[in-house]
Amino acid sequence: MVDTYVMVDGIRTHYLEAGQGRPVVLLHGGEFGGAAELSWEHTIAALAQNYRVVAPDWLGFGYTDKVHDFVSGQQRRLEHLRRFLEVIHVGPAAFIGNSMGGLLLAKAIALPQPLWPAEALVIVSAGGFTPDNEARRTLLDYDCTKESMRRVLSVLFHDPRYANDEEYVQRRYDMSIVPGAWECAAAARIKSPVSTARTDFGVPDSTEWGLISVPTLIVAGAEDSLKEPDFSRELVELLPNGRRIVYDGCGHAPNIEVYEQFNRDVLDFLQQTYPPS
Repeated sequence: MVDTYVMVDGIRTHYLEAGQGRPVVLLHGGEFGGAAELSWEHTIAALAQNYRVVAPDWLGFGYTDKVHDFVSGQQRRLEHLRRFLEVIHVGPAAFIGNSMGGLLLAKAIALPQPLWPAEALVIVSAGGFTPDNEARRTLLDYDCTKESMRRVLSVLFHDPRYANDEEYVQRRYDMSIVPGAWECAAAARIKSPVSTARTDFGVPDSTEWGLISVPTLIVAGAEDSLKEPDFSRELVELLPNGRRIVYDGCGHAPNIEVYEQFNRDVLDFLQQTYPPS
């Protein structure tokens, strides 16, 4: 696996790459300390046996430059990713996104003219109504302490072993205190006194899911406290070419918590919809 950087319109952008063949792009979540290596460490090698796998750090996350656009917000992040794909010569591809990565991916493709060409999508723990509940508040109220990171992990995962694993807590904590990482993740909550009150949580999902025509797999954990219990069924009903998988005993990150089964299911889906070259 190659761990490297590329300059994208003046922004130093970090990504992981492995394998050869048709491209599959992995998009990590937006929790404090979110990064490609933590989201996809169990998936890259499995997919790289058959595909060229590319896993970037989003703008402001991981080891990519710490830039936050206070005006365009998510749109700036999507534009940076679009340009990143151009710079490293990724054309039509399959995309897999977890949490924030999955929702931004859906928004990029659910347009009359998608932001980039996609052949197949896997959307993990993203989309639908996002409740403003205690679990969500725990995720947002991270204060850069290891105990706070432990609470974050207790929300992300159903299995308590992640929050009780000191080495894993330390790895997550270390990524969360990369200079500028906390500031970029927290910046979305900073609002001018004259700005219109808004929130990303406790409101309906505005994504036009019906415009996503490519084969799409929705993946959910049955014990995900950050989502509504049956959100994946509602999304599949909106998709022209959708299917879903729900894992029992799993929380918000099936790509980590049940990665062996997740990898098998994703490879099976790609074999059917986006076979290796």
